Amino acid sequence: MSANISRAEIDVGLRQFMLSVYNYMASGLALTGIIAYVAASSGLYTSLVQAPILFWAIVLAPLALVFILSLRIETMSVSAAQIVFWCYAALIGLSLSGVFFVYTGASIARTFFISAATFLAMSLYGYTTRADLARFGSFLLMGLLGIIIASLVNLFLVSSALQLTISVIGVIVFVGLTAYDTQRIKEIYLESDSLTIARKKAIIGALTLYLDFINLFLMLLQLSGERRD
Repeated sequence: MSANISRAEIDVGLRQFMLSVYNYMASGLALTGIIAYVAASSGLYTSLVQAPILFWAIVLAPLALVFILSLRIETMSVSAAQIVFWCYAALIGLSLSGVFFVYTGASIARTFFISAATFLAMSLYGYTTRADLARFGSFLLMGLLGIIIASLVNLFLVSSALQLTISVIGVIVFVGLTAYDTQRIKEIYLESDSLTIARKKAIIGALTLYLDFINLFLMLLQLSGERRD
């Protein structure tokens, strides 16, 4: 940021930036939820499961979109970055529609509201605290890596005890990441030197918080969700 910009102007700009981040994130979550529900209720998810190649393509495609958005964000236009973000949210909705067949609708709704309340509290903490959360960053990233490795191992072991451990640790990690990432997003705004760059960073920030929320929701659902008979 330019040195001749007043502190008040920076604060106003920061609030607008964070509001944009949360708006992108919320709309992405809404799109994911709508797509997931429609895919489950229309039978689309069942059709995808019966076509394994197409199903895995949809499951893995979001990873490619994350890499595209992360590596090409500087050269992409804002509208192109928005399209990639919406496509990502829609594909996640398709891949997550299976939860409606595993868990009851009531438990999904309850877990969503618990996740939302937890996320809002931790994100607000990350935004307002004066404590430097960067010192927890390496610990949280190590925890995230451990969750990924343990989840891959459990694909072969299929251990309920290991899955419970993964879920508990996952909740702790993603609660921490919500606060950490919010503070980090707040800080990267101050490094923006143009409106266009700030708008792109808002999309990246929204994607980061979107992932924190989705993973927190899934971990809590695995812990407290009521399974269908």
